[in-house]
Amino acid sequence: MYNQLRQRLRRGIERWEISLLPGGMTIALVVFLRWFGGLQGLEWMVFDRFLRSRPPEGMDRRILIVGINEQDIQQLGTYPVPDRELAAVIRQLQQWKPAVIGLDVFRDQPVPIGATELNQVFKTQKNVIGIEKRLGMADAVVVNAPIALPREQVGFVDAALDGDGALRRSLLFTEDAQGVVYPSLSMVLAESYLNQKGIEIQPGIRDLDSMRFGSVELPRIHGRMGGYSHLDANGLVSLINFRSGHRPFRVVSLRDLKSGKVSPDWVRDAVVLVGIMSPAVRDYVNSQAIESENPALIYGVEAQAHAVSQLISAGENGRSFIQVWAWPWEYLWIVSWGGVGIVLGWVVRSPWKWLLGLGIGVGMIVGAGYGMIVVAWWIPVVPTLGVFLINGAGLTAFYRYDQGLRSRLQERQSIIDETFNAIHNGPLQSLAMLRRSSKDDRLTRESLLEQLEGLDQSIRNIYEAMMREALNPEASVYTSDRLRLNLGEPLHEVLQQVYGDVLERELPCFSSIKVKVVNFEVLDEKLLTVELKRGICRFLEEALCNVGKHAIGVTRLEVRCGQMEGRQGVCVVDNGQGVLTEREGMGTQQARRLAKRLRGRFERSVRASKGVSCELSWKGRR
Repeated sequence: MYNQLRQRLRRGIERWEISLLPGGMTIALVVFLRWFGGLQGLEWMVFDRFLRSRPPEGMDRRILIVGINEQDIQQLGTYPVPDRELAAVIRQLQQWKPAVIGLDVFRDQPVPIGATELNQVFKTQKNVIGIEKRLGMADAVVVNAPIALPREQVGFVDAALDGDGALRRSLLFTEDAQGVVYPSLSMVLAESYLNQKGIEIQPGIRDLDSMRFGSVELPRIHGRMGGYSHLDANGLVSLINFRSGHRPFRVVSLRDLKSGKVSPDWVRDAVVLVGIMSPAVRDYVNSQAIESENPALIYGVEAQAHAVSQLISAGENGRSFIQVWAWPWEYLWIVSWGGVGIVLGWVVRSPWKWLLGLGIGVGMIVGAGYGMIVVAWWIPVVPTLGVFLINGAGLTAFYRYDQGLRSRLQERQSIIDETFNAIHNGPLQSLAMLRRSSKDDRLTRESLLEQLEGLDQSIRNIYEAMMREALNPEASVYTSDRLRLNLGEPLHEVLQQVYGDVLERELPCFSSIKVKVVNFEVLDEKLLTVELKRGICRFLEEALCNVGKHAIGVTRLEVRCGQMEGRQGVCVVDNGQGVLTEREGMGTQQARRLAKRLRGRFERSVRASKGVSCELSWKGRR
């Protein structure tokens, strides 16, 4: 039992080593590249594409953007927009009772005319939020907030851009060199709005360094998370769950506001953002994740609207933030699909089934990635797809080459075995008899010449037989140099013919046999190739020849073909004085190779009573 298990294990290792080694190296390479950021760009690109392709969510009517566009600036006749104009916009909006107004326009210095008016608005209107630029770094270039605004009515607008310059993350808090914490504009606006709705922002439960908006906890992004290989988050950072759809927010111009085209209902209890939306000013942010008039670009005030929308939607509606798996689960996902690619490339033989499996695998990976994005989860797609395609498709050619090489080597070994069998069971037997005769001084000159001529003809016949088998490999097998057997006939009948042919040969030990027990039953041939059938025939021929040469004093020969202890096989048993040597001959080595190809076993042993048993067995259905 132990030997059988060891042989099965060895066969399994031999079969899989050619695929596990290159497949495992591919998985390791992809994991290495991702760990050190080699796939970040591709992962960001796919992430943006999935976000952009999500079903539309509809307009968030809680947010109104007053975009000062190029036509507004042309009508004003000056830029920057004067303080008086901004003060007038705020006063007009306040008439319709907005929840909070975010002024996404820098005012660290007054812009004539109307500085006094704007400062008065800042001092008296508690729901007006101004901006500053801080960057959260010790040597940062700081753009101060309006002097007239209290500290609690200021938020920074610095963007946490990725290495490709795109906006995917929202920086909610940052800290300066002295340890003072500053909130972002989106954070101040969202907190003001939610407080008026009776929704309190609280510390996180799963992550104490994060916070909860209503019942939804904000997942921080830092370190190796999602498609990021190493993220040094200087503050509280989250992925932006951009609102999908062609028109996520209502946008009006300064002219619309002045001409009365803005309904008071659009403003009432809403978050109103006032910012610049002019191409000439170029207040742009790079983003492929949402639809926009300018490809890959959105205005800064629109980016602020998306950041505010995800915060108030989480607190008021329970809308999820974008989450990621912990990195061990991400890499387990990648490695698992790499293993699926190995199995597909090695096991599936049919090209059509292979293509179908490849297509299904790609569809499952892409579909899972997109489906998870729809429900606000970012899982690895690029590395998973890469390792699956390389193992499933790229290495298939390598596997097929290896299989072809092994097949050619097996064919060459079969030719060598066939040649050996033909010589071993023909001319070599004649030579052995010739040597015995010469030792006994029974060999006359005429007899010697006759046997040498027969040996010469036998060798020539072997050459002709081998040529015929090469031309007809699928149909026949030649025993000695006389009999051609049709392998298309039932195997048990072919084996019976082999038995009859060998027993007619003039081998010395055959003459003493008195009892022959022969039984040839039907064998299951559905999974036996022509080469395997030929090998089984050669095995029986070799086993019988060994009896004829070595079983001195044999009187009983038993040959069985059929079912034996739940298996099927061929067994030759004699009661002669043959012995086994530790050194295995070519015939024994061939029998072991045949048993390996049959996934069966070969046993040759001395019987307890007397004689030698030679058995080849295999399962009927492998």
